[in-house]
Amino acid sequence: MTLLDKDGVQLTVDGEIATVTLAHAAKRNAQSPAMWRALAEAGSLLPGTVRIAVLRGEGKSFSAGLDRQAFTPEGFDGEPSFLDMARGSDSELDATIAAYQEAFTWWRRTDLVSIAAVQGHAIGAGFQLALACDLRVCAQDVQFAMRETSLGLVPDLTGTHPLVGLVGYARALEICATGRFVHAEEAGRIGLANLVVPGDELDAAVSDLAAALIAAPRDAVIETKALLAGAVGRGFEEQRTAERAAQGRRLRDLAGVGE
Repeated sequence: MTLLDKDGVQLTVDGEIATVTLAHAAKRNAQSPAMWRALAEAGSLLPGTVRIAVLRGEGKSFSAGLDRQAFTPEGFDGEPSFLDMARGSDSELDATIAAYQEAFTWWRRTDLVSIAAVQGHAIGAGFQLALACDLRVCAQDVQFAMRETSLGLVPDLTGTHPLVGLVGYARALEICATGRFVHAEEAGRIGLANLVVPGDELDAAVSDLAAALIAAPRDAVIETKALLAGAVGRGFEEQRTAERAAQGRRLRDLAGVGE
């Protein structure tokens, strides 16, 4: 069933799998504040039964990044231009960017696993949207690039944390500061892509991965995701403690024993 179809975003749900589609192929799925609001709304509309959220882009590109109209003096109709944002107070600017980030944050919720199906260009905001997901399956023509620094800006749509986590500080700095393309072979080698497949096999590969993820009991996947997500911020002993607590909850649940 279709739960959302507006501002270049479509949300459909089929059982335990939700698919969010960037549906503005004529503009290579370039992003705008309206699209970000729709993406955030998609996250809020997911039924509790959804276990997998797939993010894909129509056409030849996943997303070419921020719509260049944002860089014009007038910006988007009804939206603050970059110039307007710069003239606002620090708190107003912070609140505006925080609202934009909402489109990128819900993909890491512990109650689901998110998969980005990425083909063609994933530039700037497009790269950060792919990074927002837990997993990335990429076509062989994929081209990642973080172009914000080249434009005198910084990546501010939540992409810096997962990028450093995936490839390390030094490589993340080099990718962002140069704005260069990362192609499929390198993406697979350095951990940006979980899987690289021919373009005509992308949808099938995502479906196979989703099916494999659903095969495991939901509560075990939720606990495991939370355990792994918190590992970076914990010391070794803290992680051992977290593992014991999580396993205790699972064993009690399987045995039907209350806390």
